[in-house]
Amino acid sequence: MSLNEEVELLKNIPIFAKIEPSKLKLLAFTSERLNYADGQVLFNQGDSGDAAYIIIDGTASVLIDTDDGKIEVAQLSKGDIVGEIAILCDVPRTATVQAKQSLTTLKIAKEAFFRLVTDFPQIAVEIMRELAARLEQTNMRLRAALSDKDG
Repeated sequence: MSLNEEVELLKNIPIFAKIEPSKLKLLAFTSERLNYADGQVLFNQGDSGDAAYIIIDGTASVLIDTDDGKIEVAQLSKGDIVGEIAILCDVPRTATVQAKQSLTTLKIAKEAFFRLVTDFPQIAVEIMRELAARLEQTNMRLRAALSDKDG
């Protein structure tokens, strides 16, 4: 994938949609492209957050540790961003992310991510929207699980 193709991909991600192409080109240029094989882990729950990842191609599982082992709480695919919670909130990783099939990501270092958020406050608003949507999905799943348990 060329730099211009990476810029096009970034433009189609809601949090980056309103950023000028020259800034996206710089972001793509300063980011690291990483490939993962099926089953390979991007990061583990509890790790410190040093970067966010954008899925360029493939799928990944979001797994959380429970007393009964890891459970999948979400799947990620092209255009999804993951890992931003740990760097924004300065907390350990809240989940493990593992490749399904082969996976290609763009790894955005914490400093570059913060620079973007500082330069473009709209990104922060879009991230809040994304996190609110994830929270609502989690709440729906929790309510469903609790009603199944009670029923």
